Amino acid sequence: MPNDKDSRRPPEPMSSQADGVTGELVRLMPRDLVFVMRFMGESQHRLQSHFQDFIRAELAAGGVTTETHPMIHLFIENHAILLREFVFSGVSLSRQFRVDEIERLTGDTTSMIRVDIWDQLKSHIETAERQFHSQAGTLSKLLSAFEKPA
Repeated sequence: MPNDKDSRRPPEPMSSQADGVTGELVRLMPRDLVFVMRFMGESQHRLQSHFQDFIRAELAAGGVTTETHPMIHLFIENHAILLREFVFSGVSLSRQFRVDEIERLTGDTTSMIRVDIWDQLKSHIETAERQFHSQAGTLSKLLSAFEKPA
């Protein structure tokens, strides 16, 4: 049981507490550290454009166009951004290395990392599109806000 002398001792300095947690994290690094990949620039624009075209075509097939819903471009752009972020988040790794740097660091001479990324991108794009399709039944209520006034 602590006595009065113990309770009057100043708290341990933050730096030594930070050193302790840093040591724990370093110890856990082999198991817990991941490298994140982030698509930037033209890649973001290209995937967003793909989803805008996809959504526009899907809506048009259901009779929703700019003629019937003049402000639909806002809906299309917003949902394309959400789908783009879903895909890119799904394939993230966790640090910005170029694929050739990762291949060099890992000794990947067969470009398997590129194949894996491609497979994941394709899979996530298809999943995003299926997700959009699954919500088609509830879209009419959302889309009514974009209809041309009577």
